[in-house]
Amino acid sequence: MIQPAETLLKYDNPVLIRTTSTDRKSPKGRHLRVSSHHSDETPKLKSASSDALELENDDILHIILPPREWTIGNEMWVQQVSSAPCTRADVLRLEEILDTKLQQRQARQTGICPVRRELYSQCFDELIRQVTINCAERGLLLLRVRNEINMTIAAYQALHESSIAFGMRKALQAEKGKFDLEKRIEDLEKEKQDLTKQLNEQKAKYDVLEKREAEKRQVEEKNFTEKIQILKKTIQQLQNQLEGKFTPKK
Repeated sequence: MIQPAETLLKYDNPVLIRTTSTDRKSPKGRHLRVSSHHSDETPKLKSASSDALELENDDILHIILPPREWTIGNEMWVQQVSSAPCTRADVLRLEEILDTKLQQRQARQTGICPVRRELYSQCFDELIRQVTINCAERGLLLLRVRNEINMTIAAYQALHESSIAFGMRKALQAEKGKFDLEKRIEDLEKEKQDLTKQLNEQKAKYDVLEKREAEKRQVEEKNFTEKIQILKKTIQQLQNQLEGKFTPKK
């Protein structure tokens, strides 16, 4: 017989409640369905004056921790939460089983660990069961505590998932920005190389032109100096002629 997964919450022996039609059997002939034993709503106790409508501890226990059901072939089984009172030895045994399960399933001692959370949740449900048997009001109060804890954990989990998604988006944006910057740097480096090449070419042209102009200037200066010398010589000859012509004869 296939039964639901083992849990720290104590259950009675499963009971066959009905047999379904064989025509609805699955191809494998077996189907397992386990109802959740967590209740998100806290049941309200009736007034003490209405004794006829007041819930018994067992009824409250089954509301807080609903039975689990499953089908095997065409048979439906149900398993109620145990209403047997617990002793000090049962509590110590529960602690030993919890420690054993934590070690067997290699639960983390710190940080976020779904395995550790599951086992402690089962242990807390078992403590609620034990308390509710003796005092229904105390069990309902513990149920409120459990629901508040689950709601807080769910809020933190949603916040954690949201922060992870936000971090992933920022990481992708940063990666994209990094790629764009690297591409921009590569383009600027290429542009720098091109400008450096053009600068070197212009410098080479400038050197050639400067050398050519220097040579041209030297030639022009030489020619200009020669012309000046010729003109000076011509002027001197003309002065000499003038002086010889106007000089009186003795």
